[in-house]
Amino acid sequence: MRGVIFDGKQTQVVDDLEIRDPGPGEVRVAISAAGLCHSDLSVVDGTIPFPVPVVLGHEGAGVVEAVGAGVTHVEPGDHVSLSTLANCGACAECDRGRPTMCRKAIGMPQQPFARDGRPLYQFASNSAFAERTLVKAVQAVRIPKDIPLTSAALIGCGVLTGVGAVLNRARVNHGDSVLVIGTGGIGLNVIQGARIAGALKIVAVDSNPAKESVARQFGATHFLASTEGVKDILPLGADHAFECVGRIELIRQAIDSLNRHGQAVLLGVPPATAEASFLVSSMYLDKSILGCRYGSSRPQRDIALYADLYREGRLLLDELVTATYPVEEFDKAAQDAHEGRVARAVLTF
Repeated sequence: MRGVIFDGKQTQVVDDLEIRDPGPGEVRVAISAAGLCHSDLSVVDGTIPFPVPVVLGHEGAGVVEAVGAGVTHVEPGDHVSLSTLANCGACAECDRGRPTMCRKAIGMPQQPFARDGRPLYQFASNSAFAERTLVKAVQAVRIPKDIPLTSAALIGCGVLTGVGAVLNRARVNHGDSVLVIGTGGIGLNVIQGARIAGALKIVAVDSNPAKESVARQFGATHFLASTEGVKDILPLGADHAFECVGRIELIRQAIDSLNRHGQAVLLGVPPATAEASFLVSSMYLDKSILGCRYGSSRPQRDIALYADLYREGRLLLDELVTATYPVEEFDKAAQDAHEGRVARAVLTF
């Protein structure tokens, strides 16, 4: 079968991948579409360290092909959106409703794939850049069959992370002000999450002026090329500032843009050893800096919720899909994503 692999030096689209049958508590999914997220590119450029060779991809949707023993919530033929969260469901964090903090969800990657008899790692417990993948049952969330799979694919990472950061982590309230730095796939979902939450002012910041129209389409009330003009729009500062790029200077700008009792939420991924600084004295006005893993999501609950919001016309998914590419055109899709020409590039099988 076809798939995109990274061997530590280069990416390659191959057609001779193999995958094992599902074991107890596992689901094999025939992937129809997979979004190209910057996290995939971060593995390639080394920003996210990961063992190789690895099958890339982590934002996908498809059709259940086979289930292992004990799996009852999905069956062959069901349409599913996949999460990357292979949580155990039995630890204290899972029991508290915090599956993103499950330590087994962040453990050593599995190797369900093989090529020429050699095992390959699975990225983010998912590897959606393959015609078929194998996930834990908890990662496969059934969705209505009337949702296009090219759109449904984006729920599993970009939407869960961006919208979830607003609703679950920051808990933006009706009438709050929100600053969003970076309007890529994650930033656009933060913007629409803020809109859904009822934020009064949503200020989008991006150095690329071509992104203004789509930012406003998703709910931005203002658009700036830098944070310099934020105080003109929000004289007291923002109630919530989301950094969606992963640059330490922008993290500082997000913190400096806060109102009293404001909170900065970090969603961008800088290099693993990056350090950021801020004025400690500024924090004594009840300000907060919040990390956020995967939108603090509960995927079995949240994916179903976002699917319903999409069907009601309140959550935009189709509009996130700037372009689709057959998997063989991975390099072109990656280049377009790297150069910011797409909100989301979607690979299709």
